[in-house]
Amino acid sequence: MRLTQWTDYTLRVLMYCAATEGREQPVTIVEVAEGYGISRSHLMKIVQQLGAQGLLETTRGRGGGMRLMRPASEINVGAVVRATETDFHLVECFDPETNRCRLSSHCRLKGVLGRAMQAYLDVLDGVTLADLMVPTAPATGVVAAVAAPRNGSARHASVPVAGLPLPLYLE
Repeated sequence: MRLTQWTDYTLRVLMYCAATEGREQPVTIVEVAEGYGISRSHLMKIVQQLGAQGLLETTRGRGGGMRLMRPASEINVGAVVRATETDFHLVECFDPETNRCRLSSHCRLKGVLGRAMQAYLDVLDGVTLADLMVPTAPATGVVAAVAAPRNGSARHASVPVAGLPLPLYLE
């Protein structure tokens, strides 16, 4: 089970906006594109879709940008994934129109994979955008808890992003 690049970038945009929630100036597409090293034109399409879905408020022009339309705690990750992924057919037999498998009537693989897909989505349904954010100290905006690297060497996020808590250590 692999998410498309579209869904990956969609989640990144939402997480970036959640991480900068409460910041005076809105997040810009240029800021996100530079922070993640993603094409600006690709992000524009994603942001447009997120606006149409009621997840982002977007403002054009100087001083414009984007903000979450509702609190991160009200944005369900499973719903976002379902809205952005186009194909949940893990194998041919999941799609009755294209299924040509000769074993379909005797095979239990479809049922096993179907349960695995449902478990995958159930986990995502139990997570909100807020659950994905690093907790910050209330008054300072400084990271309250940082995961310790396993091998003893601290690895910083490769690109510092304005408005996000730093330092970010990756496990």
